[in-house]
Amino acid sequence: MQSSELNSFDALMSSAMAASQANAGPQAIDLFQQASAPNPGAALPQFLLGPEFAALGDMTQPQAAFANATRLAPGFPMARYQLGLLQFSSGRAAIALLTWQPLLDLPAADPLPHFVNGFAALAQDHFDEALRHYEQGLALNTTNDALSGDIEKVVAGIKALVKSSAAAAPDAGTADDEASNHVLLSNYHQQGRAH
Repeated sequence: MQSSELNSFDALMSSAMAASQANAGPQAIDLFQQASAPNPGAALPQFLLGPEFAALGDMTQPQAAFANATRLAPGFPMARYQLGLLQFSSGRAAIALLTWQPLLDLPAADPLPHFVNGFAALAQDHFDEALRHYEQGLALNTTNDALSGDIEKVVAGIKALVKSSAAAAPDAGTADDEASNHVLLSNYHQQGRAH
């Protein structure tokens, strides 16, 4: 990349980030796309497009953006993680687990392998095991509050499901109904089990 292209890329990325922080999604998308156009091999604009599209309620384009970022930079763990998360939450647990497979090779001090193992256990209805993995990952994640916030929501959903299932244990049909209606777990439970 030439010096003038680099300056233009940096300026566009900076403006796009500012638009994103100001919740100006369409402007941020336009700027990230402008930054990406002369630099089709740059993974970062593609990665940052994902949450912008998601914030607009479109779940197809974020998956494409994260997939592009992962294709362009296979060693970009957060792009791979976010792609798998969208796949998992859309009921495609088996595909998500395949997407996440390389993350299991990250060092044990990285939270992502623990979160991936948590989702793998969740896909098998092993709630206690999932909670252990999530809690290990949360303890290790000291730099990404948004990531921890997402996992904390999953943990709260599992705990609520386990509590409601225990309360309704005499009536197994009720527990199954509550599990299938749970906002965080319904897609994997109904459609996307890995087994």
